[in-house]
Amino acid sequence: MTNAMNIGDAALASGVSAKMIRHYEETGLIPKASRSDGGYRTYAERDIHLLRFIRQGRLLGFSMKQIAELIGLWLDQSRPSSKVKQLALSHITELDDKIKELQAMKATLEQLACHCHGDDRPDCPILEGLAQQ
Repeated sequence: MTNAMNIGDAALASGVSAKMIRHYEETGLIPKASRSDGGYRTYAERDIHLLRFIRQGRLLGFSMKQIAELIGLWLDQSRPSSKVKQLALSHITELDDKIKELQAMKATLEQLACHCHGDDRPDCPILEGLAQQ
């Protein structure tokens, strides 16, 4: 294999840690790496491109299942773009739901913190609020 990289070089080139590259191989997200005569993993530029694709998907918050689906769509040159858009719009809805949950958590914590004196007294509305079921 020409221009083959070891896992450390592949990690540097892709921005994905060597540990995660091995994990992606073990889970089948990416194909098993080629091996050198000495048994070391080797990666080609195509592999690096795929790892960068996965990294970008993770940065956008896609789940591993969604990334696997996106990879399948990316590799299928005859795919309709509507499937990709549908997946992206579904993920946007999930993100919106997560944002609402985070905003509700923040509002609750702000309310609890507002009622806490933050002094030397032991009473604390924050801990009382957390203890409520």
